[in-house]
Amino acid sequence: MTEMVYGAVPVRDGEPILPKWWRTIDKWSVSCVLMLFGIGLLLGLAASPPLAEKNGFQPFHYVQRQAFFGTVALLAMMLTSMMSPQLVRRLAVIGFIVTFISLIFLPFFGTDFGKGATRWYSLGFASLQPSEFLKPGFVVVAAWMMAAGQEINGPPGLRLSFLLAIIIVTLLALQPDFGQACLVLFGWGVMYFVAGAPILLLMIMAALVVLAGSFAYSNSEHFARRIDGFLNPDVDPNTQLGFATNAIREGGFFGVGVGEGQVKWSLPDAHTDFIIAVAAEEYGLILVMCIIVLYAAIVLRSLTRLMRERDPFIRLAGTGLIAIFGVQAMINMGVAVRLLPAKGMTLPFVSYGGSSLIATGIAVGMLLAFTRSRPQGEIGDILRGRVR
Repeated sequence: MTEMVYGAVPVRDGEPILPKWWRTIDKWSVSCVLMLFGIGLLLGLAASPPLAEKNGFQPFHYVQRQAFFGTVALLAMMLTSMMSPQLVRRLAVIGFIVTFISLIFLPFFGTDFGKGATRWYSLGFASLQPSEFLKPGFVVVAAWMMAAGQEINGPPGLRLSFLLAIIIVTLLALQPDFGQACLVLFGWGVMYFVAGAPILLLMIMAALVVLAGSFAYSNSEHFARRIDGFLNPDVDPNTQLGFATNAIREGGFFGVGVGEGQVKWSLPDAHTDFIIAVAAEEYGLILVMCIIVLYAAIVLRSLTRLMRERDPFIRLAGTGLIAIFGVQAMINMGVAVRLLPAKGMTLPFVSYGGSSLIATGIAVGMLLAFTRSRPQGEIGDILRGRVR
């Protein structure tokens, strides 16, 4: 009877998991992710040898590590995308609890690797950044709370999720890691808007964010230094932003040629935070536009599929995940062209970084699981039924 009212996608009883996964997955998004990872390896071949030489490693040491972590990330993405939304939610809750506890103990057992911010656990053979894994878990937990709050006699999900977001943002700001804090707050704000938050409340929240930024500027030397560098009209050519800006200018439309770029010899973070500068210098605007199109395709495809989703939890969680994914890419590229203050944020699937690659793989795997075609009617079916 339900299928007669809402409509349904045909269900094939006893269908093996791989054919079912392939039939229901968003193949365009998967293809875009694979292309981004391939571009990341290509740029890693150009950007990482100078740093490897400086640190006494083989020329392609960091490329090999990126290939390894990227393979793990893609496997995690594929396996997660095969799960049901219910299983994704259960595992995300467990993962969130573990990463939240690790974030609390980070000031006592973490390290800053000389970068002035305690964000990592040193494992000897690698490092672990809990905030990267916390983001997808938080999005799913917050979406679960908001969806539960919409039910009759449900818990105050919006208020609980907001309280949780404030606690996490505070812990991240104390590291300090204002970039990840902004991502978490932005993801929550987008979900809150989708859940039906009034515009006035969102404007009040935006004002509070501005006040918090002013307070951080007055009390954090780390934050103030980055803001002052961004507002300064004259870019010091010997800073990371100066090198990146010059590299993008030199690249022009077609680039200076493969292996001919010079910015990788000057930037210590050429293979991570400023990888887009290497792309712009050696391959020009053409490759940069290709990267932007790939990110835009993933975001638009995901939002299009989520718009047809009836389950409030899946709509909210999927929207939060894709919002954080897209904004992180935008922030990374915006910093390189000096549209935004320096944030120390990687470019998803392109930049080097084990924690970032694997966590992004898990997050996109969750998104793919939420946007898979399932035997249910679309939300448009309900709206048309009400009109009749």
